[in-house]
Amino acid sequence: MRFLFVADPMESFKIHKDTTFVMMREAQARGHEIWVCEPQDLSWQQGQRVTAMARRIRLTGEAQGQSKSQVSWFEAEAAQPQALADFDAVLMRKDPPFDMEFFYTTHLLTQAEREGARVLNSPKALREHPEKLAILEFPEWIGPTLVTRDEKAIRAFHAEHKDIILKPLDGMGGMGIFRVGPDGMNLGSIIETLNQEGATSVMVQRYLPEIVDGDKRVLLIGGKPVPYCLARIPQGGEVRGNLAAGGRGEARPLTARDRQIGEALGPVLMARGLLLVGVDVIGSCVTEINVTSPTCFQEIQQQTGCNVAALYIDALESYLQTAPKEV
Repeated sequence: MRFLFVADPMESFKIHKDTTFVMMREAQARGHEIWVCEPQDLSWQQGQRVTAMARRIRLTGEAQGQSKSQVSWFEAEAAQPQALADFDAVLMRKDPPFDMEFFYTTHLLTQAEREGARVLNSPKALREHPEKLAILEFPEWIGPTLVTRDEKAIRAFHAEHKDIILKPLDGMGGMGIFRVGPDGMNLGSIIETLNQEGATSVMVQRYLPEIVDGDKRVLLIGGKPVPYCLARIPQGGEVRGNLAAGGRGEARPLTARDRQIGEALGPVLMARGLLLVGVDVIGSCVTEINVTSPTCFQEIQQQTGCNVAALYIDALESYLQTAPKEV
């Protein structure tokens, strides 16, 4: 099969931890062709199909050590125009942020679907599942949560729950997350910073003390939970467990509650074309549903031996064999 990965520049990959890299490696090991492009390489013109200036690549091995060139791990042919509909699958792996250019890219990918391309994760689902707000659909699995622009509502929520977390809706990697305890210290300043005098919506959640045991990333592949999660454990007095914020990753078997959450959400999200989802769980509560470019494959495999990339390519191959291709 021929797979096109729409991703960040290959030269920027940190292959010792990058999930897209191990997806490519597993696909190549099975004999699939690997092609790559960046979102800016996509275009459409009237009378033609959505096209990418794409490069066919071959993985040559893993660069040893960060001092060596990051381009030594692949060889690439010259870029050439390729219609997305001519690939067996187009894998949207552009990392956040979900900005307007990302949004426009999903519309180009939707047009490619009209022309027969099979795109995963579904561009429509990417647009309709913002990673903070997607939890609103599943209130039975989340903790006390408020989404508002209203300062008074935030203050009332704090008065009720005493210990709260505030975060922007467009943040990633733990960016812009604040905790306010019972004393309300700096609550006014934090509200001003996040909601910009009522211009920007903010998510407010009750602080979950179970965070000290980790913010768990539960992966759903093909609608089913992977047997292991990655608990991101805050370090050094930090409230955030995100790896990007210095959290320590610890792979663990799913708890009964983790599996229950995965089995409940997985089929619903898979039916919408979300082949890969990362559900964030603190304690027993879902806090986010990540769909743009979920990660943690390598950390889980390195610590448990579970080949998550193989599970993903298994699910992808199965999906392509059973899902009809539009024409």
